[in-house]
Amino acid sequence: MVSVRSVVDRVGPTLLHAVSVPGVCPQVSDVVIAEPGAGTHIAAGDLVLGVSIAESDAAVALVRHSAEREAAAVLLKPPVTQKTAVRRAARSAGIALVEVRPATAWAQLVWLLRTVLDAAEDTIDEDEQGSGDLFRLADAVAAVVDAPVTIEDTNSRVVAYSARQDLTDPARVSTIMGRRIPDDVLAKFRSRGVFRELSRGRQTIFVPAQRDGTLPRLIVPIRMGGELLGSMWAVVTGPVSDERAAAFADTAPVVALHLLRRRAHADARRRASAELLRAVLEGKVGPRKAIAELELSDEPHRVVVIETPGSDTPDAEGMRLALLERISQGIGRRPVVTELGAALYAVVPERAGPGSWAELRAAFGELKEKSRPRVAAGAPVEIAELARSRSQAEETLGLLRAGLLPGHVGSFDDLWTALILHRAATAAGPARVTELGPLERLRAHDQANRTGYVDTLYEWLRFPGDPRAAAKALRIHPNTFRYRMRRLLELVPLDLDDPDVRLALITQLVALRWS
Repeated sequence: MVSVRSVVDRVGPTLLHAVSVPGVCPQVSDVVIAEPGAGTHIAAGDLVLGVSIAESDAAVALVRHSAEREAAAVLLKPPVTQKTAVRRAARSAGIALVEVRPATAWAQLVWLLRTVLDAAEDTIDEDEQGSGDLFRLADAVAAVVDAPVTIEDTNSRVVAYSARQDLTDPARVSTIMGRRIPDDVLAKFRSRGVFRELSRGRQTIFVPAQRDGTLPRLIVPIRMGGELLGSMWAVVTGPVSDERAAAFADTAPVVALHLLRRRAHADARRRASAELLRAVLEGKVGPRKAIAELELSDEPHRVVVIETPGSDTPDAEGMRLALLERISQGIGRRPVVTELGAALYAVVPERAGPGSWAELRAAFGELKEKSRPRVAAGAPVEIAELARSRSQAEETLGLLRAGLLPGHVGSFDDLWTALILHRAATAAGPARVTELGPLERLRAHDQANRTGYVDTLYEWLRFPGDPRAAAKALRIHPNTFRYRMRRLLELVPLDLDDPDVRLALITQLVALRWS
């Protein structure tokens, strides 16, 4: 059996939201529709659908009746799910309360819930089975509209297509071959407002033939619960009769159910992979299992940590998922990814090619500055040492977060000088090296007079014998730099000709700036 939480996760937030779930998550065995009154036969583990419940008193009665029968959860639509009395009744009775989104059709939800429960008991490869169903469904839809059809997701990727694609045009052939609409073809449809019309909820959209030989298209959006899940594209010879177009549109709810089922299967597989990857990164799983179950190649890989902007905001999880979807587009192989804390962790191969660190790094570089996250990569290691690469990536991310490194992206092996300075500064802190010698006098003078002598001395030591370079680093005139050096040496006599004095000072100043 499967838990209430798993059912909600697999169906997805488009249709369901868990209002409250007991600490010990109940297991689900079946789905029943509550009849008016207490006449419904409810058994232990049932999901009870309050189809006709619109008042809070009736909802409270159903919740208590279901809890007495040890049902797993009660599913209701708002506004009754938002009533304090209903929520209190569910918590006190120890039964899960799940909100069904207002636009969801109960019949479609029943079908989908039973699909999820059947899938939990099924040993067949769900992903392959779901894909096969979609291709058969594409053939059925093509027969309805009497034209070759593709079923596409919201990113214009082809998830299934019908037969007879040889009777189409080069744009459709390229779409089938590449499993997504080519960018140039996409631009043409976008310029005609096709995707704007899809988002507005039009039932059908007709696009006439184009001058380059692209045949007409009849497009139907696929929606459920108010969310756009994708679209169906039929290549037609010309305008389609209203009756046939309506029949084509009538197939959309059935396709929507299959797309949700496909997404539920994919989500389940992704969650399993994420849990396994977390164990790998924590050093709890050996390389053999990681290679077999995560489909990693037996070669060096890097761990990449991706910290999204606003990671402490309420919608941070949605931002991370949206970011993952965006960066996965256009790269050859989707990275193996999991979430730890407030960041995404990806494992990517070191070699050049699809899905590599170089390709992922380039994908981040193409993001707009405002939405660009901090990204840090550990050094390339064997699969058995991914935990070490994770630690290196986290250390590099810490330097990016502290502003000690320029930009938003860095890798452990490229930033060795900064890492050495930071580690040296971290080690020097407990030894209180900055309290020794005359440096404290300079710091006190700077704080009292805002003179900047400590920074001046630091740049003098960084650029020995080159006052122009030191002045440029401070963004002051070389003469101003020379004047500051004379003044600080008058304040604190230092023998800067002594190499040991210079080494001691640079150690102190590094501890100040890099700790």
